[in-house]
Amino acid sequence: MRLKVILSIAGAWLLVTGCALGANSVATNSVPVPTPSTGGPSTTGNATANIPKQAPAHVVLVIEENHSYSEIFGNRQAPYINSLMGQGANFVNYHGVEHPSQPNYLDLFSGSNQGVPSDACPQTFSAPNLGSEMLARGLSFVGYSEGLPSQGYTGCSSGHLWLPGGAAYARKHSPWVNFTNLPASTNQPFANFPTDYGQLPTLSIVIPNLNHDMHNGTIQAGDTWLQQHLAGYVTWAKTHNSLLIVTWDEDDTSSSNQVPTFFVGSMVQVGTYKDTYNHFNLLRTLEAWYGLPVLGKSADAGVMSLST
Repeated sequence: MRLKVILSIAGAWLLVTGCALGANSVATNSVPVPTPSTGGPSTTGNATANIPKQAPAHVVLVIEENHSYSEIFGNRQAPYINSLMGQGANFVNYHGVEHPSQPNYLDLFSGSNQGVPSDACPQTFSAPNLGSEMLARGLSFVGYSEGLPSQGYTGCSSGHLWLPGGAAYARKHSPWVNFTNLPASTNQPFANFPTDYGQLPTLSIVIPNLNHDMHNGTIQAGDTWLQQHLAGYVTWAKTHNSLLIVTWDEDDTSSSNQVPTFFVGSMVQVGTYKDTYNHFNLLRTLEAWYGLPVLGKSADAGVMSLST
């Protein structure tokens, strides 16, 4: 059975990589699908389900905080988020990996919690990660954190909760800061997020501050922030081979750890997706799209399907 899965994966990749596509600079609208790295079989279905013939020119990944799927879906305090769920691929059986927050960010960014079971800061690692592998591939990556006081800032926090204009930045939610193999230029304030969306990096990870990521602030505040800051990008993305991904780090307490996750963009088939996924599947999906080496436990995770 394992041999059949491996052969199936190899065959699917040959079909994908046979398509010649355009250049992959930041400002272009297409990224060729590169030769993939070898990964393990899916534990939830077809590991190569609907790998796109053309990878997104840009992915903007927003990570919210500490709410379960049932707390967000259908919640009148989150009208914009619920409208996005209806416009894209809504993954209703997606899960965080563990508790508390920081290990989940590390899992998603590097395929491992790097031995960190807590929110303790600072942490320092030199392991390969999603950002370093993107750069090694000749692609671009930037992490944008709301409230980060300056490019390359490495402090554990900045600003104050609840104060008007308070920054409320927390390094534990920005995993790239911990990796010494990433340049300071990949660690940017959200104020530097491009307004010309054609200039976006291949991969952007956006971290709202603690008032706006639903960690300390309300669901409504997080919903409003997302609409105010990314609605223009969402409209643009639908016609420019760009993709918004929104997920939550964890649901805060439960063993099931089911969290909202949805994709919105031109490459997405709108609908409800019921396969079981987690942060390692999302990492594996990004690795597959851009031909990156598989990291840690993503090697045992399947690629997320974009076809219901």
